[in-house]
Amino acid sequence: MIKVYGVNLDKETRCQHYHTDLDIVALKCFTCQKYYACYQCHDFLNEHSFTAYPKSLTSDKVVLCGVCQSELTLAQYESATHCPFCGRAFNPRCQLHKDIYFRD
Repeated sequence: MIKVYGVNLDKETRCQHYHTDLDIVALKCFTCQKYYACYQCHDFLNEHSFTAYPKSLTSDKVVLCGVCQSELTLAQYESATHCPFCGRAFNPRCQLHKDIYFRD
């Protein structure tokens, strides 16, 4: 099982900040290379701010499905509305925060 960090996490990586049925992904910070439920959890638990992952590192696994524990590349995540491994729906509103998690 892959370790996910956050505040008040449930078994599918929902946290204090994002906890709807669709909030099932964890994202990797480029600086520390650890998965967090969200950038707010990361910033609360660390002395450095969440660092967005470079989009150019296309083969890196940067998203974790909290339901099945499958790691996804950015391309896999961006091209799907559901986890390609277990079929659970992702929160479409996460796209509003993509600039926090991924950079050119």
